[in-house]
Amino acid sequence: MNFTSDNWAGVHPAITENLARHASGMAAAYGTSDLDRRIERRFCEIFEREVAVFFVGTGTAANSLALASVNRPGGVVLCHREAHMVKDECGAPEYFTGGARLQTVDGAAGKMDPRNLIRELKHFRPDFIHAGQAMAVSLTQATEVGTIYQPHEIAALSDICRDRGLPLHMDGARFANALVSLGTSPAEMAWKQGVDIVSFGGTKNGCWCAEALVFFDPESAKDLPYIRKRAAQLFSKTRFIAAQFEAYLDNGLWLDLAAHANRMAARLADAIRGGANVRLAWEVQANEVFAIIPATTVEEWRAKGVRFHPWPVPGDLVEQVAENEIIARLVTSFATTEDEVSDFIKLLEKPLQ
Repeated sequence: MNFTSDNWAGVHPAITENLARHASGMAAAYGTSDLDRRIERRFCEIFEREVAVFFVGTGTAANSLALASVNRPGGVVLCHREAHMVKDECGAPEYFTGGARLQTVDGAAGKMDPRNLIRELKHFRPDFIHAGQAMAVSLTQATEVGTIYQPHEIAALSDICRDRGLPLHMDGARFANALVSLGTSPAEMAWKQGVDIVSFGGTKNGCWCAEALVFFDPESAKDLPYIRKRAAQLFSKTRFIAAQFEAYLDNGLWLDLAAHANRMAARLADAIRGGANVRLAWEVQANEVFAIIPATTVEEWRAKGVRFHPWPVPGDLVEQVAENEIIARLVTSFATTEDEVSDFIKLLEKPLQ
C-alpha cells in the first residue's frame, strides 16, 4: 500500500516501449529532430492554437525557467503561500531568475484568494522602488493540496493580472489530473482563461522524465532557447523526452492514466469518510488525499504496510487539527492498483491493534 507520491511510481509500459523504439539510429540533436518537431506540433493540436514548446527534465526547471523568461529588475512573483515553488524547490526560482523574490498570497484550500492577491499587489507601486516590482503571478493546478481551480477562478486571477500587465503562469505538474477532474479541454483550462505559460508535467503521470514549458504567445518565448541552454536544460538527446510525450499523448493515454489515479484517490476518500478516528482534511478533487489521523496511528499504519507522508498543517486548518493529530497525505498514481486500495479499505474497517 504505497501512497507516498506519484513521483515514486514507475513508467507506463507504452512509454518504455516507445523509448526503446527510438533508442537506435541517428537523429538530429538539441531539439531539432523530426520527432521533436512532430511532438511540438502535437502540443499545438492539444491546446488548439500555435504554441511554443520547450522540453526540460524536471518540474522545478520548468517553473524556474518560466519565471526567468518574464524576469524584471527587482522582480517579485506572487504565488500561494504553500505553493511547491515556495516550499519544495530549494530556491531554484530565485536562483534561475538571478534574485527574483517569491511573495506569498493567502487563500483557503491551497488556492489564491483574488482579494488577497489584489491586496498584495498594492505593495508594488511605481513610485516606491524599494519594494521591487511585480513581474508575474503563478498558480498551481492541481494545487499542492490536491484541490482544483475552477475555470472561472483561473479567469478571475487572470483579470487581475491583465489589469496590471502581469503574465499568469500555471504550474501544471499534475495538469492531467486537474483536467480530467474538471472534464474540460486543455485550452479551456489554460489560455482561454488567460493563462500565458504552463509548466506541463508528465513525470508524475507515467513518464520517466518529461516536462514541457508551453508558451501561448510564441513571441514571448523568443529568449527561452538561450535561457534554457544557460540553465543546462537543453539536452543533446531531447528526442528521448519527445519520445515519452509521443506515447504519453497518443490516443489519450495521459488522460486515462490521470483518470485512474483520480478514481483510486476517490476510493481512498470514501474509505476515510467511513473510517473510525480518521477524517478528510478537505474534499478530494484529484489524486491526493489528505486525512486527519491520531498521531499514534502513524506507526500503526506503517506497521501494517501503509506508506505515506505526514503533511504540514496548512495555515487555514490550524484550528481544526488537534495537538495529538497529524495530517497524512496519500497520493495515488497510474500504478496504484485496485488491490492496494482494497487492502487499505480493509485496514480502516478493522480496529488497529
